[in-house]
Amino acid sequence: MEAGDQLVISDDPNHPANHICTLCRNFYGLGWVTGTGGGTSIKHGSNIFIAPSGVQKELMQPTDIFVMDFESRAYLRKPASLKPSACTPLFLAAFDKGAGCCIHTHSQWAVLVTLLVEQDAIQNGKNPATSCFEIERIEQIKGIPRGRNKEGMLGFFDRLKVPIIENTAFEEDLTHSLETAIEKYADSYAVLVRRHGVYIWGDNVEKAKTQAESLDYIFRLAVEMKQLGLKWVQ
Repeated sequence: MEAGDQLVISDDPNHPANHICTLCRNFYGLGWVTGTGGGTSIKHGSNIFIAPSGVQKELMQPTDIFVMDFESRAYLRKPASLKPSACTPLFLAAFDKGAGCCIHTHSQWAVLVTLLVEQDAIQNGKNPATSCFEIERIEQIKGIPRGRNKEGMLGFFDRLKVPIIENTAFEEDLTHSLETAIEKYADSYAVLVRRHGVYIWGDNVEKAKTQAESLDYIFRLAVEMKQLGLKWVQ
């Protein structure tokens, strides 16, 4: 037994440590967290449960999970043989805005969407660094909330906007850009990272998972629409 094991060992499948492992196995099957990439974190009470860095996500066990105190940012549990996730500062940025769960994926569809937006910006003489992904009149948009402190979900005729930030050599160096994007696009529950993937968060695990699934569907659809010459917005 390691110090703090009581924080991650539970028979409850919805315990954050168990839930993270289940989610990561599912995400691996979707191709979202291949090659140890990606990660998931859950805020439960005053504690933050975080998947470790550099592990095969489909094989992860509850005893691999790191636990941090939200207020002090001090680790309450650090598995001796594992490294903390490089995504941790970005997860915390979402939690600071009230999120209960944050998911980071390396979805190919998310990556391709960022490249298509970049291509469109360059072809239209715009700065790719200030562009965002926009799409409308797609039914699955209804799976995305209207925004922070707003009631209900987006509608069929609403336009979904997801900001895009530029990638960096090290994950933690994305933190400032992500925080800036969260402030600028206050109603967004996701931030795309060009040539990298996407960060998605929700008020709780269920909402974050639903939004991640909805967005990945939309990203894939957008890529295929582009191949067919169909516009994302009217």
